[in-house]
Amino acid sequence: MRIIISETKREASQAAAREGAYLLRRTIDDRGAANIVVATGLGQLDMYEALLKEPGIDWTKVVGFHLDEYIGLPPSHRASFRLYLAQRFVSKVPLGAFHYVDGNASPVEECRRLSGLVMAHPIDVAFIGIGENGHLAFNDPPADFETSDPFIIVQMDDACRQQQVNEGWFRQLDEVPTRAISMSIRQIMASKAIVCTTPDARKAEAVQKAMSGPVTPDVPASILRQHAEVGIYLDRFSAGLLSPGRLWSSEADRTAQRCALQL
Repeated sequence: MRIIISETKREASQAAAREGAYLLRRTIDDRGAANIVVATGLGQLDMYEALLKEPGIDWTKVVGFHLDEYIGLPPSHRASFRLYLAQRFVSKVPLGAFHYVDGNASPVEECRRLSGLVMAHPIDVAFIGIGENGHLAFNDPPADFETSDPFIIVQMDDACRQQQVNEGWFRQLDEVPTRAISMSIRQIMASKAIVCTTPDARKAEAVQKAMSGPVTPDVPASILRQHAEVGIYLDRFSAGLLSPGRLWSSEADRTAQRCALQL
């Protein structure tokens, strides 16, 4: 695993996009196609903007998957992840295909449908983030590290739901759905490579626990330390609680404005 710290959110996002683009180009060159899964949230906006500007990606050879979605929220709602992705990503590039999570379908049947699709299209690159409570996708603590089902129905905890209010997607807590469909932890970890973009000071505690504490379902993102090909892209604010031994200057890599630490 590599931790890459940049000075600003935009620089961290651009570094993550460069890495993601490199992985996509390499996969398409090697195999003729690539499968990705994409997250949502404020922390991903700059990264997607930068990724869409990266040259040399044949998007027609990319199949995309949607990481998670609220159950029962219509796609027209401003907090809908389907709307977020349609406006900010899917409509911007000529993808070969994109498989949304339909939060208005039967949750059991939708999990079954998506699970079959992702098993037929193993994920090459997962673009994800870490939540304020340490979650990956909507796998809130304590997350299920054991299920082999690719997509599952999850209960959202209050900390996760409050984050959605704080980010401005909902006006108050009782508007936030309590259930969601999410890609499971083991399915995320089955991705060949993971690009995790997590800026902002509000994520600092979750980053510190995930990078420094025990690997535990109580901090779902801690499991990323067990993946062989993962880059954690932070700005100086989200990295602010990491121990001094894990902070470093970008002097070693001026071109990319970043420096990587091998863990």
